[in-house]
Amino acid sequence: MPDKETVSGFGLVIIGNEILDGRVQDSHFVTLRDLLKTRHHDFRYAQTLPDIPEIIDAQLRWCMSCDEPFFCCGGIGTTPDDHTRHCAARVNGVGLELHPEGVRILEEKFGARATDTRMRLVDFPAGADLIPNPYNQVPGFRIGRGHYLPGFPEMATPMMEWVLDQWFQPGAEKFACKLVLPGAREADLVEIMESFIAAHPGLSFSSLPRFVDGGTEVHLGISGSEADVQAGTDALTTLLTQSGVPFQTPAGTGNPSIDASDRASTSSGRS
Repeated sequence: MPDKETVSGFGLVIIGNEILDGRVQDSHFVTLRDLLKTRHHDFRYAQTLPDIPEIIDAQLRWCMSCDEPFFCCGGIGTTPDDHTRHCAARVNGVGLELHPEGVRILEEKFGARATDTRMRLVDFPAGADLIPNPYNQVPGFRIGRGHYLPGFPEMATPMMEWVLDQWFQPGAEKFACKLVLPGAREADLVEIMESFIAAHPGLSFSSLPRFVDGGTEVHLGISGSEADVQAGTDALTTLLTQSGVPFQTPAGTGNPSIDASDRASTSSGRS
């Protein structure tokens, strides 16, 4: 086994008409977000695609052009609406072939019921590596930067965990700080935000406006290394003070706290 790879983040592709038309509620997004957070990796993007080969091909090519590895959930079965295996082979410039170890696993699992149709479950892009499936032993596969998993969450979740722990180093611990600006409006803060972001390009920055009883407020959040967040917090509070903009911590007035981002308070998003 080669040394584990060091990466900063991951992407996610979810495939299935049943998700887009509302027959099934997706859970892969939340699952991967939480798995990545505990391992200090960034979640770079998420896409949900229909069972249309041309669209899948185009999006997989885009994913492969990015620096981050990605997970792709759904469409690796053998029914007519399962196109992912073929698309993954096509965009990687290879054909499909029965994976020898996959064949052995299925023969052991199914015995006399290991029909040609069932064997299509391991008809993978040439050169792919297997991803074990502890739920029912039918594997997924890895080729290039893509990790292709079943659409069933009970299978995909432990397979994601295995991939992350088997092939990738955990990331560096991230820290975060959030400030609440009571009575503020985003439009009045743009120059402050632009100045801060230009001076601290290594930090992740967010601004979330909220409507609250009696008016508005803005939540400003930053995250990154502990030293960067500490320096960024000092600089941001100085900018706000100099501009006459009052601020609080989420718990109320007081000095801003720097927390490990896995434990830090987070905003619920835009209203």
